[in-house]
Amino acid sequence: MDDHRKHQVSLRGASAREITRDALLEKVSQERELRNYTRRATAAAIFIQRVWRRYNVIKMVAVQLQEEWETLVNHHSVVMTRTWISSSLLRPFLFFITYLSIRHQSISTRDVSCIRHCFKILLESINSTDSWMDGPKGPCAMTIIDLLLLRFLHKERIKQQRDSNMNFCSLATGTPEERRIWAYEAQKLISICLFILSECDTHSGGQDTVVLSSMAMRLIIVLTDTKGWKSITVDNFQDADRVVKNLVRFMGSRKGGLYPCIRKYFSKLDAPCSSLKNSVVQPDERFLITASAITLALRPFQTANLDFTEPGPLNVQYAAEQYCVHILTIPWLAQRLPAVLLPAMKHMSILSPCLQALLVMTDLEKENIKGDGRDASISDTSLFQGQFTQGLNHMLYVHVVNILAENLLDWLENVGWIRKDNQEIQENIETSANPIDLACSTDTTFGSMKMSYMDLFRPVCQQWHLMKLLTNMKNVAEIIKCNSSVPNNLEYTRKLELLDIAYLYSYMLRIFSVLNPAVGPLPVLNMLAFTPGFLVNLWEALESYIFPGDVKFSEDNDHCKSKICTNKNDGACEKKQKQTSKDGGNKWVTMLQKITGKSQMDVDLVSGQARTSQVKEDTFDVWDVEPLRCGPQGISKDISCLLHLFCATYSHLLLVLDDIEFYEKQVPFTLEQQRRIASMLNTLVYNGSSHGSGGEQNRPLMDAAVRCLHLLYERDCRHQFCPPGLWLSPARNNRPPIAEAARTHEVLSAKADDALTIPSMASVITTTHVFPFEERVQMFREFIKMDKFSRKMAGEVAGPGSRSIEVVIRRGHIVEDGFQQLNYLGSRLKSCIHVSFVSECGLPEAGLDYGGLFKEFLTDIAKAAFAPEYGLFSQTSTSDRLLIPNTAARFLENGTQMIEFLGKVVGKALYEGILLDYSFSHVFIQKLLGRYSFLDELSTLDLELYRNLMYVKNYDGDVKELSLDFTVTEESLGKRHIIELKPGGKDAIVTNENKLQYVHAMADYKLNRQMLPLSNAFYRGLTDLISPSWLKLFNASEFNQLLSGGNHDIDITDLRNNTRYTGGYTEGSRTVKLFWEWKLTTSIACHVIADFEPNERCMLLKFVTSCSRAPLLGFKHLQPTFTIHKVACDVPLWATIGGHDVERLPSASTCYNTLKLPTYKRPSTLRAKLLYAINSNAGFELS
Repeated sequence: MDDHRKHQVSLRGASAREITRDALLEKVSQERELRNYTRRATAAAIFIQRVWRRYNVIKMVAVQLQEEWETLVNHHSVVMTRTWISSSLLRPFLFFITYLSIRHQSISTRDVSCIRHCFKILLESINSTDSWMDGPKGPCAMTIIDLLLLRFLHKERIKQQRDSNMNFCSLATGTPEERRIWAYEAQKLISICLFILSECDTHSGGQDTVVLSSMAMRLIIVLTDTKGWKSITVDNFQDADRVVKNLVRFMGSRKGGLYPCIRKYFSKLDAPCSSLKNSVVQPDERFLITASAITLALRPFQTANLDFTEPGPLNVQYAAEQYCVHILTIPWLAQRLPAVLLPAMKHMSILSPCLQALLVMTDLEKENIKGDGRDASISDTSLFQGQFTQGLNHMLYVHVVNILAENLLDWLENVGWIRKDNQEIQENIETSANPIDLACSTDTTFGSMKMSYMDLFRPVCQQWHLMKLLTNMKNVAEIIKCNSSVPNNLEYTRKLELLDIAYLYSYMLRIFSVLNPAVGPLPVLNMLAFTPGFLVNLWEALESYIFPGDVKFSEDNDHCKSKICTNKNDGACEKKQKQTSKDGGNKWVTMLQKITGKSQMDVDLVSGQARTSQVKEDTFDVWDVEPLRCGPQGISKDISCLLHLFCATYSHLLLVLDDIEFYEKQVPFTLEQQRRIASMLNTLVYNGSSHGSGGEQNRPLMDAAVRCLHLLYERDCRHQFCPPGLWLSPARNNRPPIAEAARTHEVLSAKADDALTIPSMASVITTTHVFPFEERVQMFREFIKMDKFSRKMAGEVAGPGSRSIEVVIRRGHIVEDGFQQLNYLGSRLKSCIHVSFVSECGLPEAGLDYGGLFKEFLTDIAKAAFAPEYGLFSQTSTSDRLLIPNTAARFLENGTQMIEFLGKVVGKALYEGILLDYSFSHVFIQKLLGRYSFLDELSTLDLELYRNLMYVKNYDGDVKELSLDFTVTEESLGKRHIIELKPGGKDAIVTNENKLQYVHAMADYKLNRQMLPLSNAFYRGLTDLISPSWLKLFNASEFNQLLSGGNHDIDITDLRNNTRYTGGYTEGSRTVKLFWEWKLTTSIACHVIADFEPNERCMLLKFVTSCSRAPLLGFKHLQPTFTIHKVACDVPLWATIGGHDVERLPSASTCYNTLKLPTYKRPSTLRAKLLYAINSNAGFELS
């Protein structure tokens, strides 16, 4: 039998056609699954039918019971005893109300009528009789009248007992069965009443619903308070009290649902700012319902400490949690409730259990806190209106708020609300020089629910809040210090400390940054920065940890000497630091190999460059703070919190702290403390960036520390208060090689966020000042070298030949011709440019441009365009006479475009290494570096205006006497323009209250707003050739040095070693020896150049190169090379002997950096001729 027939079977009674075994099994399986599915579907259908039948039957029964109940109530003729009320009235009522209304979460008009009838009967029943609580007052001598009176009272009491059968609440003190039935029915009634309260809307609800809610509140208040029962006697008072407490226990439990229902009701209330003209509820009815709801909310706390007979007493911790989660987190709670009711809600008997319960919670109910847009903070303005609740435990309050804030931040981070774009917020902070009065003016319409977190957290932003916490901290500390027995008291063993307050405000800074991104933490920072003594307290706490022992710093010729107490762990720390440095170097090498693709041999070859040092090695150790050498990961959470708050607050204060306060008055810190702060931040930021900051948890600390460090460094650059070794000290042992650092900076600057996450890399971007200036200049040159190489590989370089850019420049129109022919090139200006000059006579000048003519062109165009007479740039009024854009250039034809073109000229000079003997104002350079300028920098721009503003700031009298307003007057092209410093500035008079705002607004206009359009234009041109990340390596003064060269003197030895000789001169020529050094005898030598004054040597350099300053990295980087060319001038021997020498003057070719020196024979002649030439300020025309 073949294989196909082997796997086939015959079906009994089937035709000749057969199927395989596998197909048969699959068919059987499908049929079995179909039968199972059919069976399950049938069972489900039967179950649904049963449920539906049950629902219909119950509904029919409920409707029938409701009809019978209405008939019974409307036509009753029996006496309404407590038994009748329980069995005939309440039992059917609870049944049909539960199934017809409660389970459907809606109350029909018919149901409203039934509920009102039932509640009315119950209230009448409970208030039916008077209480007979008075009895004999004790053993005393009783008269016959007293005995007769007692007998009468006994008869009346028997009658009263017969009447108490009509009171529904008397069942609570009856037989055990009656008590059980009463407890069940009372719990059901409370659930119905709470549901009615949650559905009540006093603004848009009908009058019947409001009346029903009022009756429900009356009923639930009476049921849970024995004082409202009229059937209680002396004998059954304890039983009734016990039953009521059990009822309160149910109401405050999760099953009772008291607090969620009250929250729903409170959330529907209107704020006082909303209009009540459309409300259908009278104020007294609304007040009654609201007061009853608050009474119910507080009732579980009032019965928390009493005994219960039933197991499981009232859980006050659960009630406290529910109170905080559902009640205190209602937005604008204080505005929704009547003011007269607020003291009850913030009473210590209520808040203290809430604080204690939340403090010991191990897991907060985050789901409840984050629901319906609630705010997790309990410090609502409803509870703190200018002062704390009397007797509040400040320690519990701060600890609870810290727990809530920490959990809120964790939740925000988990859901992704905390992002890396917080830098925009910090930029807003840095650009807000003046303190901002953030009185909230947001929309308070609750229909739109536009929550204003400034209102919710307003106490945190007010100074009284912090001052009272600090005062409480000091008072408790003094009590403990004076009384040794107090610490045994639990209230003082956990006293409020500065660290607790620091945690509170550190959390608030982060919360404000996330929840209020438009303003950020500015309200809190304004308050913290100007609270007297707070910053000093923070620094004292940090200083005791970071600078332990007696550490003294002093300056000696800009170098610092120290005396530091050593400890036993110094050897271990040094060993650990060496290992860290070694590991850091290995990380650099490994990462750079990945980035650049270079081998280990290539890296070793490039890294063999010598480093320069400006300070002695032993001074480095003073400023390298040991506890911070591992960055944020090496410090505890408490110190990290103190550091974060200190850095954020102090950086905000530095924005408005002027130089007089900083340097002369030395507030809030002395200069020695400022140096310590700078060294602390410098060490923390560098090591945190180099070794890794530890992830997102340390990002707020690192952001605040970087911002504060940069502000201190920029102030030191403007007016030095720190020795140079302070800024260089953290990286003295593990700085990366220059070439590798340049490549790393170039790669990572494009992705700054990634750079901050790569250990040992971000320091190149974050703390460039730890590299000496010379090394940063080498990095800058390395950037240009890499850029030229990449352009060459991409085929973008236009070298000599047909691909070079040819321009023809007229001598008399050098600026205009350069603008027309070069401005449109953009980044193509990086290519080689050949210049051909046309003389003033219109004739082409002979010569080929191999770089010298272009240098002459660049020098001449800068000389012409930067001259104040040209109108594009002007000079500052200070003694430095630095260049700054002329604000009137905006009104010139193509003025802004010309400014942009000059930016390209400066960029081309930097790109080619051509020095321009011009220096810009530091304020203008700050704009090019993307930095904001503050008040004190105005002194470098307009000293007179700065002094006037300081006069206004410190004016003791009434500033109104000065007749100032928020305007500034500008004059340009013969016209006067009035500019408002703020909207409506013409009508805003400067007063003592807003004079600080006026001072900073004026400074902001002069330093930032006025020159912003022109500085942006110059920046656009500059960045066509120079990458912005390259510029960030330098500060303002260093940028000027990069453009115009080094110090105002030259190194003669360096110049001599990098000079070449042409025309027949050699280093051994007589005139060359005279130029550098001429020995008359073995002991007497004449130094022509060396005997020049420093300014004369600079004039000589300018005579030859057109720039009076030497290249930053030495004359080996001067392009073209400094050259001395021989000019043959033969003089007869007898003339030389007779004292005669060459009369020809030296000349220069600045485009080639060439000094054309005649063959002088005498040193005196050489000196005299050189001085005459350089003082004549001429070149080619000398002869």
